[in-house]
Amino acid sequence: MFDYTTIQSPIIFKGDETTAYRDPAVYYDGSRFHLFCTFIENSADGPYWFTVQSVSDDLLRWSAPVKLTPRDKALNFSSPGNVVRAHDGYRLCLQTYCNESGDKYGSENSRIWTMRSDDLVTWEAPRLLRVKGDIPQGDMGRMIDPFLLRDKDDPAKWWCLYKQKGMSASWSYDLENWTYQGRTRCGENVCAITKGDEYFVMHSPEKGLKMLRTNNFARFKRFGGRITLGQKQWPWARGRLTAGFILDLTDDPRYQKYLLFFHATARSERHDFLKNASIGLAWSDDLLDWKYAM
Repeated sequence: MFDYTTIQSPIIFKGDETTAYRDPAVYYDGSRFHLFCTFIENSADGPYWFTVQSVSDDLLRWSAPVKLTPRDKALNFSSPGNVVRAHDGYRLCLQTYCNESGDKYGSENSRIWTMRSDDLVTWEAPRLLRVKGDIPQGDMGRMIDPFLLRDKDDPAKWWCLYKQKGMSASWSYDLENWTYQGRTRCGENVCAITKGDEYFVMHSPEKGLKMLRTNNFARFKRFGGRITLGQKQWPWARGRLTAGFILDLTDDPRYQKYLLFFHATARSERHDFLKNASIGLAWSDDLLDWKYAM
């Protein structure tokens, strides 16, 4: 079994006054971890947002992030939700965080997308996720933070969870044609895993991380309390700890844990939204008690 005490720092990638790492999502292919996240580059004419990818064979050493998306403020592809294995290869879901006016927040033109790959290395151009059905893109409304999940009862059915007036949910049988299900009050950066007959949903309210449980994405119950990890002791996380992503490796013979990837900011996000954001890692046996490097 992997020795978690060999992880010397809770930080995977550390942001600074010119950079930010946000919104982690991780795919494990059985031997290698593929980490995707938002990278913000505060250049003289910036900021610019990118989706980047890094890999690791052991959770200890991570490759330098590689940009997967173009340098374009009108798009700002970012906030990768997750990667799923589908009938036609791998699908990575992500958002555009359109910044045409120069404001730091994404405009009403922000939408959600997927990118396809055969090998987790080379990715095709993004395609719009039409989660509201066959309506014009301009009528879909602002939506960000997508997450794809296979239905627990019907393996041919997919869910897409995304931020629009809380957490909205749509379903599809081909990842192309979607039916809108509904929405619930919820934080942002939703991530879900399946355990038995239920889905466990992590989301990000204003402070820390919280979890819900549901068996139908229509009725929800709270699960556990607020998760803040070592935020009080971590200067790099004092502002906000958010955007949790759970990777369920409890059945993997080497890792045998739930892994939690997240990002945190050194100061209030009203000040450091575009910089000083870092990616971190924690782990748990039960989704309730989380441990991390000291």
